[in-house]
Parts: sequence; structure tokens; C-alpha cells
Amino acid sequence: MSGHVEVIHTQGGIFSCTGRQWLILLMVQLSNLLFGMTITLANVVLPEVRGTLSATQDEISWVITLNLVATAIATPLTGWLSSRLGWRNLMFATVTGFTISSFLCGVANSLEALILFRVFQGIFGAPIMPMGQAILLASFPRHLHATALVIWGIGAVFGPVLGPVLGSMATEAYNWRAAFFMIVPPGFAAMTTIWFALSGHTERSRPRFDWTGFLTLSVAILCAQLIMDRGQRWDWFDAPEIVILAVVGLVALWMFVVHCLTASQPFLNPKLLLDRNFSIGILLAFVMGMLSFTTLTLFPSLLHDLREYPDSVIGSLLAARGMGNWLAFLVIVPLTRVAPRFAIASGLALQAGAGLWMAQFDINLTFFDVFCSNMLQGFGQSITFTPMTVMAFATLPRHLVTEGSAIFTLLRNFGSSLFISLCVMVLLRSTAVNYARMTEFVSPFNKVLSFPEMPTQWALDTATGLLRVSNEIQRQAAMIGYINAFYLMGFAAAVAVPLSCMMRLGSQSR
Repeated sequence: MSGHVEVIHTQGGIFSCTGRQWLILLMVQLSNLLFGMTITLANVVLPEVRGTLSATQDEISWVITLNLVATAIATPLTGWLSSRLGWRNLMFATVTGFTISSFLCGVANSLEALILFRVFQGIFGAPIMPMGQAILLASFPRHLHATALVIWGIGAVFGPVLGPVLGSMATEAYNWRAAFFMIVPPGFAAMTTIWFALSGHTERSRPRFDWTGFLTLSVAILCAQLIMDRGQRWDWFDAPEIVILAVVGLVALWMFVVHCLTASQPFLNPKLLLDRNFSIGILLAFVMGMLSFTTLTLFPSLLHDLREYPDSVIGSLLAARGMGNWLAFLVIVPLTRVAPRFAIASGLALQAGAGLWMAQFDINLTFFDVFCSNMLQGFGQSITFTPMTVMAFATLPRHLVTEGSAIFTLLRNFGSSLFISLCVMVLLRSTAVNYARMTEFVSPFNKVLSFPEMPTQWALDTATGLLRVSNEIQRQAAMIGYINAFYLMGFAAAVAVPLSCMMRLGSQSR
């Protein structure tokens, strides 16, 4: 990445920083906060959006999944764009586009428009976190990197906590559109700090970019995501559209692999995969992506539709995961330094335990159940992520780190979008199958339903009674669907635990 770098060469502490460096730290924090708030805010308003725009459960999930796909695809462009545009121009354009896209999400009057603006949000938001991290590392001396990254990490965690709380309050007081409008003021604040903090970082260059590799991989990822999103509705491979998507995706993937093996400067350098730690690290990143946003997508609809919780309560419950992230800060650094493999394994095990705990819920789940299980999951995620990232790049040659970081982030975001679609598919199929099975027992000949203790509103001899019975069966069937999705999440985390034992502890010089 280009740009004039201003660092401190003394060994002073964080309070020896210059005013420009404090301004850079504030700029990165605001940008991080902006991006983090939007991640969780959109999940909280999904039930309200679904009702307003008359969308189904699988259709409304596109608001999340296509945003993540757009982020995954646009992330590898960060390094190239920063060289072509310069730090200030890229960050200013990115945050400006992100803020405008957030405003347009609030004024969207159809599901298609909302999805389109969410895609723009993902494209513009993709460079925010990698650019912020790179600018911090380049602007602070090495002995202050850990301190700067901890402060950066606090901002990254604070956004996802603040998003659902403020978003749910705005939604409850006004409507779901107010939650997106809420992003605009901090967006303008971030734009202002970017303009002044990075005033000296405007240098540009013209690096080469492998467009063939980027485009073929993007097509393959998009086809895979569309198959997962539309497969249930289109009856999978019985539909010609799914077959076409599969063929196009496989051809694009084959072209990408061949190009990477034969090109002189490919998009994905095959030498990256020869490093054992990095290869295992990107697998773990994919799994961590799978576990990151699934509960944020499932719980709002579960609590809104099956338990009729108000938006403010749902926001508070989802913020519990951020509290778990905060608690993990107390032990992340010593664990990463002393026992990184144990930290990764225990973090994944905690997430598996949280998923299996959620799978034991029933229709009468309590505030305590949701709060504590989400907090446990957030704690496990933070325990896993830092040592996983450190070990993934510990043995990678320095000249491959930037390229490796792009692939690492891409797979994490792709894992998120793919697994959300998979869990929504499990939810819908389980709900439909169990509804069909349970309705088989609703009959005047079923003596259980004729007991005097049965609620009078469930009388089978009236249309109103039958409707109420049907609604209750639908609720119970949907709960089984959510439970199956939670089981899937828990098993995914548990299966990944052994991968941590395969990573090497030593680091080679880079």
C-alpha cells in the first residue's frame, strides 16, 4: 500500500505519539465503529423488513448473504486500489460510498432495491477494516503495534455491540429505516477525520493486478452462493437455472485453478498453500466465518416470530455476544503468547458448546438462555480469532503476507455467507417436514385432541380452532428447524477443533 508513513522511532509508550498519530487512531476507530455497527444492525431489523417488504425467510436472508459475498469479492482489491488511489482517496471514497449506501438502504421501497444497496454497502465497506489495520501498522513503530491493535480491536468489538442496541431502539421508536439512517452521522464524522488524518498520504502507483484470476474466482463464488440461496426455492438440480449456475461455477473454478498454476503473477500464488500453517489457517478462517454471523441471522426471527420479543430486547440479547468478546480481551494476549494452539482449540470448543446449548432450547426459551449462550459464543470467537490469525501468518514469507491476508479475509466472508444460506435452508426444510408430520395427527379421531383439558380455542370443529392449531404446529415445527440449524453450527465448530493441533508453533524468518 502506498502513502507517506510517519512513525515514532523512539521507544516511548503510547502517550509519546504525535497529534497526527492520535488522529489516525481516532479515524480508524470511527471507521471500524461504522462498519461494525452495520454488521449487526442489519440482522436486528430483519423481522421488521421482512414484514414491510412481504419477503419470505429465505428471501430476507439475501440481505445478509449477498452483502457478505460482495464484501468477500471486493476485499482482494484493497491493496491494488490503495496503490492506485492513495490511502486518503481510497478511505474517503470507501466511507463516503458506505454512508450513502446506508442512507439508500433506509429509503429502499422494495426487497430488490434493499439487496442492491446492501451489495453496494458490502463493496464499499470491504476495504475499511484491512485498510485501517494496515494504516495503523504503518503509522506506529513496531514496539507500539500490540497496543495500537488492542485499541483497534476494542473499536472493532464495540461496533457490533452498539449496533443492535441502538438499531433496535431506533426501530422500536420509529421503524427499521431509522436504523439505517442512524449510520449517516458517524459516517460524516469518519469522512472528516479521514480527510485531515491522511492529508499526507496521497501518493499513487500503478501496480499490476491479475484480473483474470480475480474475475474467475468471483464468478465461482457468486455461482456457489446463488445455488445455496435459490436451490431450496427452485428444487435444486431439477431446475435448469441451478444446473446452469453449477456448470458456469465449475468452469470458472477450473479456469481459476489452471490460471493460478500457469500465470507468472497469479491472483493466488500456489506457494501460499505450501505453507502448512497458512493452509490450515484459511480452513479455520472459513469455519470461523461460518460461525460468525449465523446466530445473528437466526435469533432475531426466532425471538420476533416465535416469542414476540420487542426489538429493544432482541438488540440487547444480540449485544451479549459483544460482551463475550470484551471478556476475552482479558486472556487473549497471554493465551496467544503461551499456548496458541490450546487457545484455538478451546475457543472452537466453546463455540461448539454454545451451539449445542442453543440446540437444547425449546419454544419456552428464556432471556437468560439466549443471553448466556450468545455471550459464551462471543467469548469463544475472540479466544480463537487472534491466535488463529497470528499462527496462520507466523511461517509465511513476508512478501506473501499481503496476498495471504486478502485470501484469508475472502474465505472468512465467503464462509459466513455460505453457511447462513445452508442454515436457512435447514430451517425451512425442517419446518416444512415437521409441520407435515405433525399435522397428520390433527384429526377428530385423535382421542388426545378431544380431552376436556385441551384449550377450548383449539376446538377442531370450528375454522378458527383449526387455524389456531395450525399456527401452533407451525411454531413448534419452526422451533425444530432452528434447533437443527444450531446443531449444525455446533458440529461445524467441533469438527474444526483437531485442525488447531496440526499447526506448527515455531516461526521461520521472513
